[in-house]
Amino acid sequence: MYISRNIEQSVRDSLADNPVTAIIGPRQCGKSTLARYILKEFEKKVFLDLERPSDLAKLESPELFLESQKGKLICLDEIQRKPEIFPLIRSLVDDWGGSGHFLILGSASAEMLKQSSESLAGRISYKTLTPFLFEELSSKMLLNDYMWKGGYPRSILAGSDRASYSWREDMIRSYVERDLLQWAGVSSVTVLRLWKMLAHLNGQTINHSRLSNSLGVSSVTVRNHMDLLTSTFMLVPILPYLPNLGKRLIRNSKVYISDPGLVCALLEIRSFEQLLANPVFGSVWELVVLSQIRGKYPSSELFHYRTSHGDEIDFILRYNNKLFAIECKASASPSLTKGNYRCINDLKPDQTLIVAPVSSGWKVKSGITVVNQDELLEQLSDYFRLATH
Repeated sequence: MYISRNIEQSVRDSLADNPVTAIIGPRQCGKSTLARYILKEFEKKVFLDLERPSDLAKLESPELFLESQKGKLICLDEIQRKPEIFPLIRSLVDDWGGSGHFLILGSASAEMLKQSSESLAGRISYKTLTPFLFEELSSKMLLNDYMWKGGYPRSILAGSDRASYSWREDMIRSYVERDLLQWAGVSSVTVLRLWKMLAHLNGQTINHSRLSNSLGVSSVTVRNHMDLLTSTFMLVPILPYLPNLGKRLIRNSKVYISDPGLVCALLEIRSFEQLLANPVFGSVWELVVLSQIRGKYPSSELFHYRTSHGDEIDFILRYNNKLFAIECKASASPSLTKGNYRCINDLKPDQTLIVAPVSSGWKVKSGITVVNQDELLEQLSDYFRLATH
């Protein structure tokens, strides 16, 4: 059974407007499934999975093969396996003219792909697909299940809790033992140890020197490995918000594992009950909220705010020079701390939203509202729509 994804129409629009459309996102998040679903709408198309030897062999003479497919929508899956093909794609789309020639899928970030695809500037549009957002599943799934299984299709849709956890274990193992071999100078053992450390530190500001001391490697190695985890969609860094307020502020980024199910698998948390008793529970709730915002509004600017005295707001969202303060509380009776209120007084946001796992929200006072995860997206959608008119 196919489950609709939020970016579907955006991909269709891009195919109508651009010679090349790229869907990027982590491995196993549903890029191929989405592409095959959209390809059904095209009478003439071809799909090549560049991890399949028989498909890769078709590109031994890439110009000859691709020229023979002119007039079709050509879909190339796992494009980062053959980055040398980008200049040829540029030449072909320039010769062919028009739009909708290539749909390429990649498990590396736009920044990493651009290192090989500068020649496609002005010809390509990037669309990011995440694991399932809870909003895409909410009519079919309990929030508790989503919090410990995450959004990867084969995890959240698995037939049993055991199968879900086992798939995530295999996914982590495959990533460090196989996928990382694409990148030179990477130690799979060090990456796995770092990844597990970062799961324990999920949602915290990161001190690279402490991590390097714990791992017995240099700070440069830690930074390089974290950059790789970020570029392959396994980590999400949130930059600090640094307004000129004359206060001493924490300038380090907060770092999240990219999916709540991966946090639980890396920490060997095998059920929601175990997650509930684990110190990372609050940060996993933050991650659920963060994932919904980033997945629904990928162009929004997100930061964190923390003073040297420990006062903080989980997320600051900036849009059209307006600010939202978003504080995540993993409680059925959420309330702001004195530190939260001091931050609100510092920043004077246009709206403060307290996001909690409640059935429905309520207004706390003027400018401050409790919302659940669905109401958060609704309020942001309403505000963004007003701000653009």
